[in-house]
Amino acid sequence: MWEQKKFMPEPDTALIIMARYPETGKTKTRLARTLGDVEVAQLYRAFLSDLAQRFGGQDYTLLWAYTPTEIDYTAFVRTLAPVYSEQMLCFPQQGEDFGTRLLSAFQWAYEHGFQRTLLIGSDSPQISHATIEQARIALDDVDVVLGPSDDGGYYLIAMRKPYAVFSGIPMSTAAVTEMTLASALKQGLTSRMIDPLYDIDELPDLLRLAELLAIDSSHAPATAAYLATMRSLHDYHARFNSTTLNLHRTNQSL
Repeated sequence: MWEQKKFMPEPDTALIIMARYPETGKTKTRLARTLGDVEVAQLYRAFLSDLAQRFGGQDYTLLWAYTPTEIDYTAFVRTLAPVYSEQMLCFPQQGEDFGTRLLSAFQWAYEHGFQRTLLIGSDSPQISHATIEQARIALDDVDVVLGPSDDGGYYLIAMRKPYAVFSGIPMSTAAVTEMTLASALKQGLTSRMIDPLYDIDELPDLLRLAELLAIDSSHAPATAAYLATMRSLHDYHARFNSTTLNLHRTNQSL
């Protein structure tokens, strides 16, 4: 069911964020195995806060496709960006697998009158306005736009209609982007890739993000602020730097 609000800035364009409620023990479990359930749930909440603050109040409609379905996600997003709370819409994800959920989100947007839909995940809090604009411009010329991630998947997909480009594609594999492009081509659809970006799925990804934010926290201010409090990440970062230094010294002696 659509949880409707009053604000509809540009009825033909939507940005969907695929997100979940940051529940302890069920959030970003790969990171949690290393850093702990509580800290990672709070970290993911910071991701969501950065995305809400950055993309709320723009000249397109911001939609949250959320899970689990029983959560009052509208009330939750109000806490992320109160100033934009009347400018964001929420609807539950539908489908047993992630590909089905992606297609369902595009179908929802299309059925509600959106003619151009961009969809991103919630694992890249550093995604920029420039990236979204790059995808919007590309969508003027092609049917499908993909933002590839370093792991072979994609952090963004944009389409004018809910094309069935997800069917038969095993998600969370290194071939997802390649197979999605092939599916689009097979259906006679035009496609384009925009600049790559990395998701935050594993500890090395988070350390990479932490280094970026140490240089310029404006890429994800809420995430930067929370990372500064994470003792477990500081411990792993120190160990990582120590290991790297030792390996460097070993290589010098060979």
